[in-house]
Amino acid sequence: MVDVSAKAVTERVAVAQGHVFMLPDTLRLIQEGKIAKGDVLAVAQVAGVMGAKRTPDVIPMCHPLMITGVNVDFQEDAQPNDAGRCALTIRATVKTNGQTGVEMEAMTAVTIAALTIYDMCKAVDKGMTFGETFLVSKSGGKSGTYVRAGGVEVTPAQGILS
Repeated sequence: MVDVSAKAVTERVAVAQGHVFMLPDTLRLIQEGKIAKGDVLAVAQVAGVMGAKRTPDVIPMCHPLMITGVNVDFQEDAQPNDAGRCALTIRATVKTNGQTGVEMEAMTAVTIAALTIYDMCKAVDKGMTFGETFLVSKSGGKSGTYVRAGGVEVTPAQGILS
């Protein structure tokens, strides 16, 4: 692990995003609450939060951090793409006050939420795919603010559940 003991404690926020592509019928079943395993988005939201908190358990060189907030939300795109698939966009925002950033925690939250959606819906759509998982933005620390082209800059107070 990288030694961060000489780094200043700063407020740090990271936002990551990813997509789950599925058949239109799968999205409809999610919207109508008819997936046999339960409320897909509620369970995926909790799984994403848990994933952020457990990141150092699955990413070997990540520091254990005192996360001060995690928010995982979803946006539905019911319009099928060229492959006939609809999409759920997952966005995770993670916040801490620390000596290292929370980019990996945000990326892990998105990935775990996507895997949870797949797990809950695989009985009706084994062809679901994941795509375009990336860091949208991060703030804080020595390197300052990063905003992906086309991204939205974040401030530490935005959209965080304590």
